[in-house]
Amino acid sequence: MKVFLILFSFLLCTPLLAADKRPNFIMFIADDLSFNDFGCYGHPNIKTPSVDALADGGMIFHNAYLTTSSCSPSRTSIITSRYPHNTGAPELHQKGMDPNVQALYPRKLKQAGYYCAQSGKTHFNGDVSSAFDKIYSAKEAGSTGSDRWVQCIKEAPKDKPFFMWFASKDAHRRWEEPQQKAGTHTLDDVIVPPYMFDGPQTREDLLMYYNEVQSYDRAIGNVVAELKKQGRYENTVIFVLADNGRPFPRDKNWMYDSGIKTPFVVHWPAGLKAKQKTSSLISVLDIGPTFLELAGISKPEMMQGVSFTKLLKDPEATVRDFTFSERNWHDQRGHTRMVRFKNFAYMRNNRPELLGFNVTHHRNGPAYIELAQEWKKGNLNKAQADVFQLPRPTELLFDLSKDPDQVNDLSKNPEHKEMLEKLRKVMTQWEKETGDTVPLAKDMTPSRHQDDDWNNINFKKLKHGDFPGAATKASLIKDSGPIWDK
Repeated sequence: MKVFLILFSFLLCTPLLAADKRPNFIMFIADDLSFNDFGCYGHPNIKTPSVDALADGGMIFHNAYLTTSSCSPSRTSIITSRYPHNTGAPELHQKGMDPNVQALYPRKLKQAGYYCAQSGKTHFNGDVSSAFDKIYSAKEAGSTGSDRWVQCIKEAPKDKPFFMWFASKDAHRRWEEPQQKAGTHTLDDVIVPPYMFDGPQTREDLLMYYNEVQSYDRAIGNVVAELKKQGRYENTVIFVLADNGRPFPRDKNWMYDSGIKTPFVVHWPAGLKAKQKTSSLISVLDIGPTFLELAGISKPEMMQGVSFTKLLKDPEATVRDFTFSERNWHDQRGHTRMVRFKNFAYMRNNRPELLGFNVTHHRNGPAYIELAQEWKKGNLNKAQADVFQLPRPTELLFDLSKDPDQVNDLSKNPEHKEMLEKLRKVMTQWEKETGDTVPLAKDMTPSRHQDDDWNNINFKKLKHGDFPGAATKASLIKDSGPIWDK
């Protein structure tokens, strides 16, 4: 009898039988949404009451960075906690990620007894089905991607904790009619960023985008209501973020903050104080290790991120000194790298001869069309004309504390020579240690257009060429590169 009691006490302490005490996890991920486009991030006119309420009851992260501003490589990076060139699939629509090599963090949760489900847009660069108990089809997801989110919560087993990957299709182009009809914004609400042309087409385009953001917010509110109804709200950790910046000029697919910084709200009534804010740096690589630590699971060696759980207790703490991001093929060739350190962002363009303007969005985005029209007329200022600059600058350095829109390059300013040289070395170290490479231009995946002919766009399926990390077999490299400033 004594032996039985000892054994029973031991089993009660194991994760699988203590499942009811472990937190649930929900990750809401938007499709093309910039970091400052929620009310809680200071936007005066975009109406996001659901996210704002989560932020008010939890923590806002002001310096959360993506590893790339490109849809499927970003999602693949997040689910593996690996840099895009280390997943084996750093380019858009590139199905090269091997799930048998990479450590998918939902799969680790699933193996530890969590019920794991994915609902909404999938768009990964590889097969992630082994990470989930259930994946709702694209048809079930509906036009917003959120049609089955509440159902997913209802169908989750009540006797075990859950992890949900809820991926919205908002605010990806093209704009969907249901979101627009349900939106409440007007043209008077529109604020045009200084690097876009303030014209009627751009304003109307941004209005449609605002309504899509509101649609994402509304879907989150529906899930929160269901959690409260089930009594599972208090012990559910909620992350709210996006895969890349808004689908507008100089945002999505760029290394500027409007493209590479993500909104990041964490809410957990049972384990996090309300009204918290942190300016500490984190990377989306850190999401997986954080979820795993909160679930009592060791981080796999393949993961390059670090847990930020100590920030949930102390917003002033530091979990990393550097974040790194990369731009690769996204319908057009490119190879740019960025490192964020303190208030500085340093960018290195290894293919400055390649056009930066994303012309595929030029075809279906009024803001792109209007910007290009005004550029041809010579009506743009320096910030607005930046996306057309060719060749591109090989280096850029910005002080974000003084220049949040990143229009004042300091790379040639002698006062910042020491910082420039420091970040050059850090970038080179990261490239070497993580196996990043620069393919020859002739061997890269071809662009879908001619750089001098934006109306000649080829949307047929293209064969991927040489890509970053292929030559070094970077998908097998475990080194994360520099994280802390030593």
